[in-house]
Amino acid sequence: MKKPPSKTDLRERLQRQTADFLSSGGKVKEFQAGDSAYDRDEAPPPAPLFETRRAERTPLTEVVAALDARREAKRARTKVVRRRTPKRRRQVVYDDFGEPLRVVWVEE
Repeated sequence: MKKPPSKTDLRERLQRQTADFLSSGGKVKEFQAGDSAYDRDEAPPPAPLFETRRAERTPLTEVVAALDARREAKRARTKVVRRRTPKRRRQVVYDDFGEPLRVVWVEE
C-alpha cells in the first residue's frame, strides 16, 4: 500500500508549485477579509468526497488457506503431558507414649 505524503511534503510541494506559477508570470489576487470567490446568490460547488479511485484488492485465498493448514497442523500434534510434581507434606512420627520422635516428609 502506498504511503500517504506527510504534511511537510505537502507544504514543500505547494511552495514549489507557487514559486513555479509566480516565475512563469502568474499573479496572485488578494482578497479582503470576509470576501468570497463565489457570489452570495450562488451555491458553492460540492466538495469532492473521493479524489482517487478505489485501489484494486489482491486476492489472498491461497495465503489464508496456507495459514489455516499450518494452524491445523499445530493443533493435530500430540501435546506433551507433564507430570505433576508430587506434593510433599510434613508428618510427625510419635513413639508408643505419644512423644514426638522426628519429622518426616511424605509424598502424596
